[in-house]
Amino acid sequence: MAKRFRGEVDNKVDAKGRVSVPASFRRVLEEGDEGWSEGKNPNVILVYGGKTRKFIEGYTLNKMEEVEDLIETLPIGTKKRRILEQSISARSVQVQVDETGRLVLSAKLREKFGITNKAVFVGVGATFQIWEPEAYEAHLEKVESWIEDGGDEYDADDFDPLTLLSQIPAQSAPPSRTPE
Repeated sequence: MAKRFRGEVDNKVDAKGRVSVPASFRRVLEEGDEGWSEGKNPNVILVYGGKTRKFIEGYTLNKMEEVEDLIETLPIGTKKRRILEQSISARSVQVQVDETGRLVLSAKLREKFGITNKAVFVGVGATFQIWEPEAYEAHLEKVESWIEDGGDEYDADDFDPLTLLSQIPAQSAPPSRTPE
């Protein structure tokens, strides 16, 4: 069972905006779509957000339901709820992966993110991202610079990203996965 999106995959984008979804990502999308069954094509929610967003974020239907359920717990009319509704629900589109494993990135999405003939799919656990390749490389450079500028907190020459997990408050940590 593939419950999380992992890895980086570069794929070609054709003139109509069709791009292949990595096979491992399709398995996660299938598991996250209660309406999916063998012979059907899974759905995906693509969130494109506002001006500052540099990538398209892909959600399974189930994960998007979880996010929207959390948004609905906020009081109606509050600034936080309105921002989340506008950034997530309003600026998203549901698409279906076709029988050849591709999805269509609309002209609007390709233009907004500068995606032309290639896209990078990046698995980030519960969701995945679709980047224009040069924008993704620039993002990775910023991450590396952040690590290098870590001062006393990190040793940039021997940085282990897992050390960031020690900064998660105990109440936020996921439940233990020890066998019962």
